[in-house]
Amino acid sequence: MKSLPERFSWRVYVLFAAALTAAMLLCICVGSVSIPLGNTLTALWHTLWKMEVPAGISKNIILNVRLPRVINVALIGASLSLCGAAMQGLLRNPLADGSTLGVSSGASLGAVISLAFGVSIPGVEYGGTILMAMGFAFLSLILILSLAYALDRSMSTNSIILIGVIFSMFTSSAMNLIITFAGDHAKTIAFWTMGSLSGTGFHHAAILSSALLICGGVILRYARELNAFAIGEDNARHIGVNVRQVKLIILIMVSVLIGVCVSIGGTISFVGLVMPHMTRMIVGPNHKRLLVSSMFSGAIFLLLADLAARTLLSPIELSIGVVTSLVGAIAFVVIFYRTRKAR
Repeated sequence: MKSLPERFSWRVYVLFAAALTAAMLLCICVGSVSIPLGNTLTALWHTLWKMEVPAGISKNIILNVRLPRVINVALIGASLSLCGAAMQGLLRNPLADGSTLGVSSGASLGAVISLAFGVSIPGVEYGGTILMAMGFAFLSLILILSLAYALDRSMSTNSIILIGVIFSMFTSSAMNLIITFAGDHAKTIAFWTMGSLSGTGFHHAAILSSALLICGGVILRYARELNAFAIGEDNARHIGVNVRQVKLIILIMVSVLIGVCVSIGGTISFVGLVMPHMTRMIVGPNHKRLLVSSMFSGAIFLLLADLAARTLLSPIELSIGVVTSLVGAIAFVVIFYRTRKAR
């Protein structure tokens, strides 16, 4: 009997899409105020066709509070999981994810500086935070790649990972130093660094969807090359893959996508590390299937994590990063144990 990866077909995508839809509806219905599924569907249907929402339905909660948050959570989950899958394939390292390069830490440092010193763009909510996070993500990438090239002209995977880890340690120290002198902003910054999507709106969803469409589209375009990287960089080079160019393009796309996600949702751990592993067990290692499936699984996981963060200790809301770290750490240990046992 064939395993699931061997029997993979378009039906798996349909199941993923159905699960994502169910998770989104669940997150809209459940919260501090429970809303019947029928009311939720009615509100969404009438809004879609620009009809008046019937009286008695919590239109404001559904459309202005929960719907934008749910969309943002799904987009960030999909983006982080896609970045993790791409990084694991590119670096051929099971511990790699979007933050391996240190770009996530760099983006966090930029956002923390913005929050601490009140950097803003007139007329654009959180514009300063988004701009600073993206800018520092780019600067981090340039610095890390420059150091990797200076130390190792071949820019090997081990060199990039090592410099990324060292850079992450440096930025963590810098953020702690800034938080120490942040005064009244310290509590806001500390909560943000653990990940939070409360208060996000449709304008954030527009930014995230644009970044995912552009950067994610480019990453998906290189699925075949990522498959070639699985057999080694030298072998990939021998079959015609421009290793340095592909590596640089994917690293840039991952950096931009992570910079946008961090600027809006804060630091959210383990999504990009764990979900590609779990997805790989279902669909197999082929990146043409894995990348798309990882986007679905990452979105579903982060939606459920955000739901748990909102409801477990209601009316107190946990940081979403706390939930993903707890669940992700346990899941990763289980995955690692099963993988080692199978060998």
